[in-house]
Amino acid sequence: MSIPKEPRQLMINIMYLVLMALLALNVSAEVMNAFQTLDEGNEASISTVDKQLQKTVGGLDELLKDDTKAKFRPIQPAIEEVKSISTEFSAYIDGIQSRLIDMSGNNNGVEDEEDFKETHGILSPRGKKNKDVTTRVLVMGEEGEEAVGVELKARIIDTRDRLVAVYEKLLTEHGEEMDQSQENILAKIANIKNNIPFDVNDDAWKEAGRPSWRDYRFGHMPVAAVLPLLSQMKSNLKSTEANMVNDMVQLAGGKIVEFDQFFPVFNADRSYVIGGERITAKVSVGSYSSSLDPSNIDLRVNGQRQKINADGTADFSITGSGTGQKTLTTSVAVTNPLTGEVKTGEGKFTYEVGQRSVSVSADKMNVFYIGVENPVSVAAAGVSSGDVRVSVTGAASKKSGNNTNLIITGNSVGPSKVNITAKGQNLGSFEFRVKRIPDPIAKIGGSRGGRIKANVFKAQKGLYAELENFDFEARCTIVGYELVYVPKRADAVPSTNAGANFISGTQKLVNLASPGATYYINNIKGRCPGDEVSRNLGTMTFQIQ
Repeated sequence: MSIPKEPRQLMINIMYLVLMALLALNVSAEVMNAFQTLDEGNEASISTVDKQLQKTVGGLDELLKDDTKAKFRPIQPAIEEVKSISTEFSAYIDGIQSRLIDMSGNNNGVEDEEDFKETHGILSPRGKKNKDVTTRVLVMGEEGEEAVGVELKARIIDTRDRLVAVYEKLLTEHGEEMDQSQENILAKIANIKNNIPFDVNDDAWKEAGRPSWRDYRFGHMPVAAVLPLLSQMKSNLKSTEANMVNDMVQLAGGKIVEFDQFFPVFNADRSYVIGGERITAKVSVGSYSSSLDPSNIDLRVNGQRQKINADGTADFSITGSGTGQKTLTTSVAVTNPLTGEVKTGEGKFTYEVGQRSVSVSADKMNVFYIGVENPVSVAAAGVSSGDVRVSVTGAASKKSGNNTNLIITGNSVGPSKVNITAKGQNLGSFEFRVKRIPDPIAKIGGSRGGRIKANVFKAQKGLYAELENFDFEARCTIVGYELVYVPKRADAVPSTNAGANFISGTQKLVNLASPGATYYINNIKGRCPGDEVSRNLGTMTFQIQ
């Protein structure tokens, strides 16, 4: 906010922490608890500002009991209208928060104690890690309903416009009788319009390439992260209310609150930080009077002094690197220009840095087999499935449903690679092996050889090939073999067989089976899907009983 000539009451900005939840992965309890701590801190800050406003309004009411101040009494209904608009929006946000807590809890239509659970002495929402509810309610919309995020954005804009209208009406209709020049009236109205902290930033989500404001703010975020985002909106509105009330009280010459405590504040543009992406934040003083000159503020991040803007904020950005939780130390020293007294404060800004996690899993095995369809699913955390692009080398592929489901068929034995990209960024490459289908087992009547009764052996029609412990739908066949009949105390009689079933010459030898005879089945040849030539399946030996 630009610095006016007259003093103003403290403008309360609250500390806003930014934490990264590793998407599609387990989020630590510490991170979840930090989100809850932030939400509780927002509510505490709102309560603090409310108490200060009560004192300010109480002082104004006392001042206006004097009949000589009667011309300033239109300020009182204007303040009540501002408070009513602020209360209405805060109640709306409370309703959204309750709905998310209930739907991610026992989903019985009302927020109750069953929606919470106590862990290590901390009472928190039972569904605090749930990302589906927030995305479905705020971004996508329930079946037959418009996304709540659409209405929320409209309510923010409408609430802001209504607040400005109240302030503008007061000054337009009563400003001159309150000893304000026309030039000063126009300047104050323009100042309020241009510098209200309660607003919608339509630039950030467009620059980030997201489809909408609601997707940028709430898409795929856990309930624990959305709750403080919503309470932050209430806090920003409370700061706006305080600014406007203070301005109106100043018109009547009301008293302002003395400088108290100062602390650095981060107001970051996003809650999810992926390695290589930047966090952009406004850094400001937690308790701030617009009568301050920027030169009276020494604001530092990790010991580095920041350039102060005319509104008492500093622009700060940092690129996420590494992984895990990161902390920036902040400090501020503010010099009271009236007394020369220096107030100091310290703070911390904690955020979570992750990396785009991407996984490729073969739905049945960890290799690609030649001759069969290998279903593959690709999941990339933090990336819309519509943005994911998959390419395969060393094997043939085709889509199965959406962009992230594929059918891969091996061409030849060797390595294969699955490459994942999204919006031109390489998310990872994954090595797979292309292999032949394993050798099947040649059998007769469910047996691979050994002792067998004569009548059982004679009842068989031939050989078959069985794929044991193979999860794919594939069928191998017997191409041919040699059967050798060795009767008891007599010479061996061979017969060559084409195909799986016994042909006439082989069948005659099988029909001679009697106790003491032996059958050798040699040079068994089989073929499986994808085979260019037959494969050797070994030998079998049967002793007739």
